[in-house]
Order: sequence, then structure tokens, then C-alpha cells
Amino acid sequence: MPVGVLLSHMLGTDDHRFVTGLREVLDTFNVPLLGGDTVRGDGARSWGCTAIGRASHTPVPSRAGAKPGDKVYLGGPIGQAMLGFEALRDDTEADDTAYRRPIPQLELGRQLAPHVTAMMDVSDGLLLDASRIGKASGATLAISSEAVAPLAPENRLTDAMRWGDDYVLLATGPAGLDREFDVTCIGEVHAQTDHPVLLDGSVPQGDLGYTH
Repeated sequence: MPVGVLLSHMLGTDDHRFVTGLREVLDTFNVPLLGGDTVRGDGARSWGCTAIGRASHTPVPSRAGAKPGDKVYLGGPIGQAMLGFEALRDDTEADDTAYRRPIPQLELGRQLAPHVTAMMDVSDGLLLDASRIGKASGATLAISSEAVAPLAPENRLTDAMRWGDDYVLLATGPAGLDREFDVTCIGEVHAQTDHPVLLDGSVPQGDLGYTH
């Protein structure tokens, strides 16, 4: 549940545009600007934002907790931020909103929290973030590319599974959650192996996602 935002803002040109965008964000999530700091300086500008929230359910689902026999669920499409980035990079007329203004799945997260065993959002790529749940849980997440394909841009499945910035929820839990909530079952949790994530029964090759 959003509580408030703290902002550190380095003054410069076009500050009014920043303030307009900030107001839109605060209004969208019905959250106040609690305070922060405003400074002026030389050189490259920088901004810092801390968003404070309150848990809606205890215990809060973490990356740990996935158990063999659980199903793996994805809360929405992946690859949309990738397409938005490419639209900006290539200066095309394609929609770039998903990259510029991602919408976190707060309501879905509140709905799922009492029912899932592990949960996080896809910020660095589906395969990489699935591996993080696997490592934290001492398990292996087995993903089906056939199940993921309808949620990815056509002919871009491999790229979409390794891109990030989608912020859709990735969760594990009992069978049937996809009948109760707006999620798609994309695999299942196996007992721990040498690899925390499998794709179609094999170890995925190459980079799994974005490494900071």
C-alpha cells in the first residue's frame, strides 16, 4: 500500500516538466510527496526518489518459499518495455509508454499475497528473476517457452525473456491460481538441481537477463 514519496531534486532547466510528471505519478497512485531536498549544482544532474509503502499482508511474500510441486505464474506480458526502448532508440512512431511509464501491479500483488509461496517483479528479465527465486528457495523453476510465448511480442520470445523493466509479477504457488486471478501458469517448481532455472527442460544458454 503506497504511503509516500521522498524526493531529492537537482535544479536545472525544464524543472516545470519534471514537476508536471511528478504530479501525474502522485495522483495516479494517490500518494503524497512527504518531503526531501532541493539543491542546485554544477555538472551532470541527478535525482533520487524513495517510495515508502506498507505491507498489506503478513508474512510479506519474499523470493524464498517456492516448494517442489508449486506452479510458476506470470502476472502479465513481457517484452513491452523492450519494444518501448527500441521505439525511443530508433525514433519510430511505435508506442514507448511501457518503457517510459511502467505500471507496477500493486492491486494484483495485494490479491496474490495471501496465496503465493514466493513473489517478485520482473525487473531484470524473466529467466534471471526466476533463477533468483530458485536460488533463494533452494529449488529449480522449470519454465515452458510455449506457455510464455502468448505473453511475448511475436518472434521476440528469446529477447523478451531476457529483457527487463516490465515489472509484471512473477510468483509461485498452488495449482489453480490462474483460475482465480489474472495470472498465467508458465511452469512448475522442481526439487533443487545444479541450476535454479530451466527452460523447456534444459539449462538456458547465454545471459539470462540484465546484470547490474
